[in-house]
Amino acid sequence: MGKATKAGDLRRLYETSYFGKLSILGLIVTMLLLIAIFSLTQGTYVLSVKEVFSALIGKVGGAQQVVVQNIRLPRIVAAILCGWGLSLAGLNIQTLLRNPLGSPSTLGISQGAACGATFAIVFVKANMVFVTAFAFAGALATAFIILALAKLRRLTPEAIILAGVALSSLFAAATVLLQYLATEDELVKVVFWAFGDVARSNWWELSLLAVAVAIITVKMLWLRWDLNAMIAGEETATSLGVNAKDRRTKGMLVAAFVAAVATAFHGVIAFVGLIAPHIARRIVGDDHCLLIYFSAAIGALLLLLADTVGRLFIGSGTLPVGVLTSFLGGPMFLFLLLQGEK
Repeated sequence: MGKATKAGDLRRLYETSYFGKLSILGLIVTMLLLIAIFSLTQGTYVLSVKEVFSALIGKVGGAQQVVVQNIRLPRIVAAILCGWGLSLAGLNIQTLLRNPLGSPSTLGISQGAACGATFAIVFVKANMVFVTAFAFAGALATAFIILALAKLRRLTPEAIILAGVALSSLFAAATVLLQYLATEDELVKVVFWAFGDVARSNWWELSLLAVAVAIITVKMLWLRWDLNAMIAGEETATSLGVNAKDRRTKGMLVAAFVAAVATAFHGVIAFVGLIAPHIARRIVGDDHCLLIYFSAAIGALLLLLADTVGRLFIGSGTLPVGVLTSFLGGPMFLFLLLQGEK
């Protein structure tokens, strides 16, 4: 009887904690929706909520419809999808490598994309369609190089991160060399592309990004228990029936694919994939049954908030969001590290 009572108390405690965390998730999603609505209404052309709703459903045309449907809404959707996708890519990499420093930027994927785009601008003289294609190819090539090194040399998860740092340095140096060889007009294009910016995508690009984000979301939710096992280590995961090496390879490819799509369309947006999973872990721990949802919501919230602040309060609407995330991401990450014991 005593054991049954104790088990019942533990179950009630777990349920209370679980639903309490769900309420926090609801609060985060509510904040995301409120900021999205606020961002739709504010700008050089101020609109009311009623005017925004009328423009969204097509009841009004003219300038209101153009501002809402063609300028502000794509930017908001891009910020949400990029934050969502990059945060899940970072979470996936951190879990599979069991390294808190794992993210698309620390593995060199973002730098590979930047190098590919710079090469296309300087030597191929390509338009933005081909620049995006070269950026995508550069990001995926970086991921394949890391996976090939890991397989051929049987690198440990820690060594994979070091290989990513080395590739980041290599691609950064190559990008600087290409910039040195560029003309003034090409250099302007390179700098413009390199700044992470969610204001330059169209609905076709957003639909492709949405598909990529949906793929990593569904895959991580489907394998959430395997990801929980991977946290305990490769030997523990194998003893539980998880093919750790196969999960790591395929999971890294999916994360690299999402990061490649986001970077190719919107430039280098640093620190979101690194910071959002850490914030989520401070709230829910390492249980991926909740951690996946929290990481996605927090990543979307952070990037949308950064873009809204940069658009409305800094730079008169022209400040790229990648500048703000890089500026705020470093101190925030140091703060989280210092607060880790608490």
